[in-house]
Amino acid sequence: MDPQVIDRPEKSRYEILAETDTGAESDTGGSGDGDRTETAGFAEYHLSEGEIAFIHTEIDPRFGGRGLGGLLARGALDDARARGLRVLPYCPFIRGWIGKHPEYADLVPEARRARFGL
Repeated sequence: MDPQVIDRPEKSRYEILAETDTGAESDTGGSGDGDRTETAGFAEYHLSEGEIAFIHTEIDPRFGGRGLGGLLARGALDDARARGLRVLPYCPFIRGWIGKHPEYADLVPEARRARFGL
């Protein structure tokens, strides 16, 4: 399975699910036979009045070096765009990712881009 980004509004975060090979029972219902899917990382947010403020992003070190942080950022920002939300990238990772992908800068309100260095 390719990594998947899903919104968990009850936890106020996007999660990225990826496969790992541990042979243990998965928290998402895996069989325990070899590869399983688990939460590899998350991007916490606060949602209010048409804005989504990203406040913290984290990838489990066991999944490091696989590009999952970038996939998580892209998935979360694509969802924000689809929902018509304005993005406030307080999280340094999300802010840095937008800086490297200027096609996402329009999600940040123009009057607030300078505050975020965008």
